[in-house]
Amino acid sequence: MRVLLTSFAHHTHYYGLVPLAWALLAAGHEVRVASQPALTDTITGSGLAAVPVGTDHLIHEYRVRMAGEPRPNHPAIAFDEARTEPLDWDHALGIEAILAPYFYLLANNDSMVDDLVDFARSWQPDLVLWEPTTYAGAVAAQVTGAAHARVLWGPDVMGSARRKFVALRDRQPPEHREDPTAEWLTWTLDRYGASFEEELITGQFTVDPTPPSLRLDTGLPTVGMRYVPYNGTSVVPDWLSEPPARPRVCLTLGVSAREVLGGDGVSQGDILEALADLDIELIATLDASQRAEIRNYPKHTRFTDFVPMHALLPSCSAIIHHGGAGTYATAVINAVPQVMLAELWDAPVKARAVAEQGAGFFLPPAELTPQAVRDAVVRILDDPSVTTAAHRLRDETYRDPTPAGIVPELERLAAQHRRPPADARP
Repeated sequence: MRVLLTSFAHHTHYYGLVPLAWALLAAGHEVRVASQPALTDTITGSGLAAVPVGTDHLIHEYRVRMAGEPRPNHPAIAFDEARTEPLDWDHALGIEAILAPYFYLLANNDSMVDDLVDFARSWQPDLVLWEPTTYAGAVAAQVTGAAHARVLWGPDVMGSARRKFVALRDRQPPEHREDPTAEWLTWTLDRYGASFEEELITGQFTVDPTPPSLRLDTGLPTVGMRYVPYNGTSVVPDWLSEPPARPRVCLTLGVSAREVLGGDGVSQGDILEALADLDIELIATLDASQRAEIRNYPKHTRFTDFVPMHALLPSCSAIIHHGGAGTYATAVINAVPQVMLAELWDAPVKARAVAEQGAGFFLPPAELTPQAVRDAVVRILDDPSVTTAAHRLRDETYRDPTPAGIVPELERLAAQHRRPPADARP
């Protein structure tokens, strides 16, 4: 079987595809990974064959041009699961009206889609697996007749939002049933003589690495898969070979905000100062410029630019983080209680779900103070029920099959959904 995986050029979005790509390759399938040129080194660094397509996206350049700085307006994109007000048509349409032109279309620029379709036509994949905002993969599959599926990196907020959007849309008078994402995909597919179907947005099926109790109800065909961490090329530091002498706590706000958005959304210095009197070993992922701003911190603190989370978290008693996909999932699979300072994209949805399971704490921006972070860490260290709940989530995760374990199901589904190319259909 030939399998084409695709992600727009953002490495943390791509990382979620890597373990499944390895599993398919190890099972004897041919595997290619297509993305814009900026991701080529990241793909080849993961041991997979890269297919550069199109030109690099300009998402961040457009944000700077429009707003004067690259930080996205993600807080306005409040998915229903993170809201306290009932979802209405105006809000659902507003999210679509923001995401379609300012994210989806830019991430899947025309040159990328054209080149990906050309490659798919020549290589003829049997199955296309796409990162859930890389609709170019679904377009290429629709044109060539390949089966296709989304591979998620967290709870399916987009599938859930789409289901609710369609239900609200269909209640509107026909002349007011706007659908920005479907309209953009329809125009795109017209270039290749193919037609739009709803599965172009949600996939013919979905691969979901989220533990069952944290999954969202989307009504979509889903293949559960155990999350396997991948952090990119990394080196395990020597100090991790020694067990901690006191409870180890990790503080990380990830690399995406630092590298892409120009900075973190909260003051790590104030958080460190609030933790200074605790008898803990603190591992803080700060670069040199961030460290220069730190005044007071716990006596046993180690600063590091980067440490692979899958190597660090098995030794941690708690983690304070931003709600990034890889950090959150790696904490779940290692049964580490989480303090989530969640603001952007789907992070509030994940944080609320973890808190509802008793496996951590959600501190939204309105409630985020250094003292609140300290209180949450103390609660985790003093209350064994939080760690017990984190172990329950980990045990759930381990009941799902590994990436290697779902390969036979992917083979079956690929055969079931494979169709003739669009230009050969009646």
